[in-house]
Amino acid sequence: MAKSYAQVDLAQFIDHSLLNPTATPEHVAQCCDEAERFRFASVCVFPVHVLQAVERLRNKVPQVCTVIGFPTGATTSAVKLYEAQEAAESGATELDVVINLGWLKMGKTEWVYKELAQIHDETGQMVKAIIEVSLLTDAEKKLATEICMDAGASFIKTNTGWFGGATVADVRLLKEVTKDRIGIKAAGGIHTAVQAMDLVLAGATRLGTSRGPDLMKQLEELDPAMLGLEGDRPS
Repeated sequence: MAKSYAQVDLAQFIDHSLLNPTATPEHVAQCCDEAERFRFASVCVFPVHVLQAVERLRNKVPQVCTVIGFPTGATTSAVKLYEAQEAAESGATELDVVINLGWLKMGKTEWVYKELAQIHDETGQMVKAIIEVSLLTDAEKKLATEICMDAGASFIKTNTGWFGGATVADVRLLKEVTKDRIGIKAAGGIHTAVQAMDLVLAGATRLGTSRGPDLMKQLEELDPAMLGLEGDRPS
């Protein structure tokens, strides 16, 4: 495990999230600056903050991601589509879309597919489908994943973070279903650098967390032996 940890460049996996309803422009600016400093994959902000984040990160490494139908997925398809189109027009290149979980549990799989496919096709942006694994059975997780892949999703995202968090077991299950055809974003409840790396080793290709800078600080403070880096520091 130690050698595997040493191979994880944690920063490149992180979607630095600011999904606090009380966030101000100052908080958004700080989030963007932190993402650029650590060269995270993206910032993930509410739609109302997309324009500011796009301007702040223009010509920078991190992408701008936003959430659609967040956090329940229970808004209408027309509203989700408008929200996604507006975000894309404002410059967001990644859309984390919550699927309609009620439809999934009702067996209305064609409705789930159509809603997500329309967002994918009409925005032309990367779609990460949030399936909220904490509220699903394993059979429903597999079904939701298959539907979202068919609809054009580039990632399956485990959770919003509002109803539970990512687990290694769920990431492994999603990896088994996706077979590396699309990415897996683990999100919710990621508190430690070791937890984050375990999720990556299980198959996560993105990590949604508001604790990115703290995780990087923890990483610096970990025992080098744990990371398999005993010979990399002078005695």
